[in-house]
Amino acid sequence: MSTLIQPTGPSQRDIARDILRSARFAAIGVLGLDGAPVVTRIAFGLSPLGQPLSLVSDLATHTQSLKSTPSASLLLGEPGSKGDPLTHPRLTLQVTASFANHGSAEHAELAAHYLRDHPKAKLYIGFTDFSFALFQVRSGFLNAGFGKAHTLTPADLG
Repeated sequence: MSTLIQPTGPSQRDIARDILRSARFAAIGVLGLDGAPVVTRIAFGLSPLGQPLSLVSDLATHTQSLKSTPSASLLLGEPGSKGDPLTHPRLTLQVTASFANHGSAEHAELAAHYLRDHPKAKLYIGFTDFSFALFQVRSGFLNAGFGKAHTLTPADLG
C-alpha cells in the first residue's frame, strides 16, 4: 500500500507556522490519571522563543495528567465560516510538557509576554495554582485540506 502522506515543502511549512502563530486556543489530548484518553480545550500561545505553551491550573484534570505523563497531542486550527470543515487546514503536534511554576522568574517573563495575546488572563494569571505548560514539539502533522497530509519535524515549525 502506498503512503498518502505528501512531501513537505516551503508552502506547507508556511501554513503550519501561520497556524501556530495565529492560534489562541487548542485541543489537547492527554493520558488521564485513570489511563483513559482525555481531550479538552486549552488557551494556546507561543513563548518569546516560539515554543508552544499554555497557562494551566493545577486544579484541571489535564494539568494533573500532564504532570503524571507529560506526553500529549495538540490540535490547532479552526474551520472557516464556510465550506466543509474537513477542507480547512489543521495542525497536530506531538509534544512533551514541562512547567514554569508560579513564582519563578521564568513564569514572570512568560506572563508578561502571554498577556499581550491573552489580556483576559490578567484576571487569574497571578493565582498560585497557575503555571505555564511549555510544549517541546516532537513531531507535527499538517492536514492542509482534503488529500493534503504532510509530516513535519520540529525544524519545519521553527
